[in-house]
Amino acid sequence: MLGLMQQWPLLCHKILDNAAIQHGKREIVSRSCEGPIVRTNYVELRQRSLKVAQRLERDGFKLGDRIATLAWNTGRHLEAWYGIMGIGAIYHTLNPRLFPEQIVWIMNHAEDQAIFVDLTFMPLVEKIAGAVPSLKKVIVLTDKAHMPATSLPNAVAYEEWLAEADGDFEWASVDENTAAGMCYTSGTTGEPKGVLYSHRSNVLHAMIAAMPDAMGISSRDVVLPVVPMFHANAWGLGQSAPMIGAKLVMPGGKMDGASIYELLDTEQVSFTAAVPTVWLMLLQYLQETGKKLPYLKKVVIGGSACPRAITQKFQDNYDVQVIHAWGMTEMSPLGTLGTLKPEYAGLTGDARLNVQQTQGFAPFGVEMKVTDDNDNTHPWDGKTFGRLKVRGPAVANAYYGGAGAEQFDADGWFDTGDVAHIDPNGYMQITDRAKDVIKSGGEWISTIELENLAVGHPDVAEAAAIGIRHSKWDERPLLVVVKKPGKEPSRDDILGFMSGKIAKWWMPDDVAFVAEIPHTATGKIQKSALRAQFRDYRLPTD
Repeated sequence: MLGLMQQWPLLCHKILDNAAIQHGKREIVSRSCEGPIVRTNYVELRQRSLKVAQRLERDGFKLGDRIATLAWNTGRHLEAWYGIMGIGAIYHTLNPRLFPEQIVWIMNHAEDQAIFVDLTFMPLVEKIAGAVPSLKKVIVLTDKAHMPATSLPNAVAYEEWLAEADGDFEWASVDENTAAGMCYTSGTTGEPKGVLYSHRSNVLHAMIAAMPDAMGISSRDVVLPVVPMFHANAWGLGQSAPMIGAKLVMPGGKMDGASIYELLDTEQVSFTAAVPTVWLMLLQYLQETGKKLPYLKKVVIGGSACPRAITQKFQDNYDVQVIHAWGMTEMSPLGTLGTLKPEYAGLTGDARLNVQQTQGFAPFGVEMKVTDDNDNTHPWDGKTFGRLKVRGPAVANAYYGGAGAEQFDADGWFDTGDVAHIDPNGYMQITDRAKDVIKSGGEWISTIELENLAVGHPDVAEAAAIGIRHSKWDERPLLVVVKKPGKEPSRDDILGFMSGKIAKWWMPDDVAFVAEIPHTATGKIQKSALRAQFRDYRLPTD
């Protein structure tokens, strides 16, 4: 027997409809590429998104077309997102930090039909457009006055293009499983792989993300998504914030500590989210200027493991709650968040920080397990680590085009490529990427734990651990360190600081000092480049 309830499809445009009806005057504040701060609200955002949809349809774009965006976090980028989805087309966020050749490969694989582009990236688009045969139109997110001279024959200024529509348009009526968005992940081996989100998965993920033990945002919050929209949906905030009616503050292209602080302060931001490198810049700016964070209540930190020192400084110096999070493009992206269950809520000091150093527990909608290489499930004992596998309604069940099929099994489990353990209360801790874990004497050493510990040293700016070949133990750890400006820690200083805080056999065999550590386009440490750089390194213990 079926229930007698209405068939009400979970479509992304319904999020925007509700935002306009229930929270219409709630502001969306953007730092524009042209410079000034631009203010709009949910009523205007919905109306302009309808115009985008109407204009796209008039230009011949249709259901299923992939339409790229190469843009910062702004109100215009949000309008483009919802307008694209509003005709049943698919927004495809491109990461401008990739090499041009990679962007060309991704656009051709997706067969992008059009692109919305910020002024910042026009030189890049001019360089690559000729290599993307499917590209029919370039819509520059600016007005006529700021439209640059361009060699592209199919380029138009967004505001002029939009002015030709009146917004008298109805959203496309599509099945909730219709594709809505696309993002390519660089977290896997080989060529980038396309993750194809549905309307249903986006809406469910937005609900999951907003829950109290996830991000826990409400209509009373002022939300600053520093994490870019091209990093896995800005962790869902482009849908969660309108869904619950929060004020949105969009940072544009300025991610330095002073610019982020300006928005936090002037807009009285209560909630924000970004990768650890952004918060290192902000904390350094606060330390140099002596400024405080009187309005900020909560910060979500993910994308890579959060150093303990960042959590401690936010909480002890500025009274800001830190939520350590983990996820993947393939998960829309949230997988776990480190809010405190009753079992841990009373902890203080180091005991509390120890729990917060984990990636947290999975909210409703995410199932996970840890297995050995033969798919035998490990116990949740907080120490037995293995391959982390996940499934859920906002988790991919295949890559676009069928690549990487070996990561998905018949029961719906997706092999994340991470190595982790889970404690009896469900708190998961990533110990490594499977390809980065150091295998010494048949046992595994977590590079992430070594790095987090080393960054706690007062003279260390950044650290990375890699495995170096060893004639007896197969591999042993080398710690690669960037010193803080004006500081000169020695090898013995750092190893002495780490001694006694980890198992003796986990201790790095040596420390190498470098000017900088290479990072991927998404801000993660590029271990493959480090391994290549140090492939001929000889450890003093060998």
